[in-house]
Amino acid sequence: MKITKINVAPKSVKLKEPITISLGTIDHSMSAIVEIETDEGIIGYGEGSPGILITGETLKGTAECIQLFEKQLIGVDPLDTEKIHSLMNSVAALAPSAKTAVDIACYDLFGKKANLPIYKLLGGFDSSVRTDMTIGIDDPERMAEKAKLAVSQGFDTLKIKVGTGFTADIARIKTIRDAVGSNINLRLDANQAWKPKEAVNTINHLSQYGIELVEQPVAYYDIEGLTFVTNNVSTPIMSDESCFNSKDALRLIKARAVDFVNIKLMKCGGIHEALKINSICEAAGVECMIGCMVEETNIGVTAAAHLAAATKNITRADLDATFGLNEVAIPGGVGLEATSLISLSDKAGLGLSK
Repeated sequence: MKITKINVAPKSVKLKEPITISLGTIDHSMSAIVEIETDEGIIGYGEGSPGILITGETLKGTAECIQLFEKQLIGVDPLDTEKIHSLMNSVAALAPSAKTAVDIACYDLFGKKANLPIYKLLGGFDSSVRTDMTIGIDDPERMAEKAKLAVSQGFDTLKIKVGTGFTADIARIKTIRDAVGSNINLRLDANQAWKPKEAVNTINHLSQYGIELVEQPVAYYDIEGLTFVTNNVSTPIMSDESCFNSKDALRLIKARAVDFVNIKLMKCGGIHEALKINSICEAAGVECMIGCMVEETNIGVTAAAHLAAATKNITRADLDATFGLNEVAIPGGVGLEATSLISLSDKAGLGLSK
């Protein structure tokens, strides 16, 4: 099988409602939708969702980068993933969302060629994954209302965005905990908002509300600060922006900087690199979570769900991006209805089709 053409279609869709994190507010899903055509008539679907607040990429730049990749990838077998990534790396040093778009489409082709769902190809540990629901930064009472709605929809784990000030964060978590009761897991995500000592003080105060973990408390580059926080709180700490690729994962593991690692396909360049991150973490006894960008459509979220279901060491999931959309990019895969249990079909590849 050979790649004959790569089609790119930039797509921007307004979210049902904006979501605010400590870094800013996101109100649109933005994605470069990719179709890789082959000489066997099989088409693979992928997407690159640039999160400018996280990766610094734009939709226009992502689409243009994919077009540059096409020049190198025509005539290459899409199943040769190591070669595909080597060629993309020779074109662009970073550009993770652009690489992810091609990567996902190639794995979709892999599954379609083998007539197997991707989760079977990647390990087949399970055929479903349980996700949390994210609550963006807002007034405490409004956040508590959203939390109660999510619980009524069957979610037993909530991911709460924090990071706008000690007093405000304490008020938010206390109000949410009072609203949902003691049996709901609360994960907090500061998105790099705190200084190390500030993080320790805040997390230790918040621990009284039964926090499962805190994600990315300090700046992505401050590995020493991240290690300091992990060593000075009893609440488990998870990296996100500090881990883009397998080299970052190894650096975090060596420093004993975190208890968990959040893998996002749009950060690392796709399934190919995500598998490396997970293997490094698993060898060190560090569990992973699979996450997604708010900007993603059902294509990227479905690919991430397949990876999570396939692998034993990915024990947590934050795959709720599609629940904020009004439409899917391509029919199939993870849907729009909010559900804590994402069950994957046995359709080949990602299970998407026009």
